[in-house]
Amino acid sequence: PRLLSQFFFADERVTRVVAEINGLDAELDPQQYLVLLNQLHLSQAHLLAILERIMEECIPTQRHSRDYLVKFPEELLVDNLGNHMLFAAECLLAGTFLEVEEADGAQLRPQARNLLCSLELVRTVLREQSLSQPSSYPEPVRALLVQFDQLFAEFELSYVSSLVAVKSPEEIYRQQEIIVLFCETVQRALRLGYLTQEMIDGYEPLLMFTIPRLAIISGLLIYPEGPLSLARSPEQMSRVFSPFYNLLKKIRDLLRVLSAEELCLLERSLCTAE
Repeated sequence: PRLLSQFFFADERVTRVVAEINGLDAELDPQQYLVLLNQLHLSQAHLLAILERIMEECIPTQRHSRDYLVKFPEELLVDNLGNHMLFAAECLLAGTFLEVEEADGAQLRPQARNLLCSLELVRTVLREQSLSQPSSYPEPVRALLVQFDQLFAEFELSYVSSLVAVKSPEEIYRQQEIIVLFCETVQRALRLGYLTQEMIDGYEPLLMFTIPRLAIISGLLIYPEGPLSLARSPEQMSRVFSPFYNLLKKIRDLLRVLSAEELCLLERSLCTAE
């Protein structure tokens, strides 16, 4: 049950698979080579998962901030992102640029080298610790883990930034404004009886359509200073709404001519229409 013992056996498996790959002629047996590559991927992912648990146990208050993850596109935030970063670092160090431009890869290579050297040092030290005192983490071990965690985070941010346009602080703030608008919309709909708490608690599928529709009306009429403010230019709006700037202006102009009763009837119909 000890994490260091688990790390030892996971590290042994990675070492064994790497040795098998190094001793295989990929041209003579390409099928076996692919099998071993898959085993290496899985064994490295398992090793990193245990290392993550060790850092959470050993240096929980010294972990490098991962706040930058909110800047990443959602499709990149997958469970195996860490293992993908490790594979990317190995490719860069080998001079292979699979996903990035050559110029970006050349700039990233020193970070990749530092990260992989740090990982090898951590593996060596943790193996020795697992054989001597598997229940403790001396200060030198903690220091190495802190350094590895920082190097990993810095490489992850740099590498992903070279692949995609990460969200700016302004875009993140605009998304937070949209979240607030949706929350205010739900509270208002509950207060006016358009929705019920039971519908929300039961994850009523219709809400996927109802809440965004009501939020557009709320954003244009009830909270005109919010994320749907048409006083802003399209460039100043969130990318969620900016492509529909002209359409939103037409909707706002139509809503302004409605009476209170007509607006209420419209909102109620939006809560039932498919």
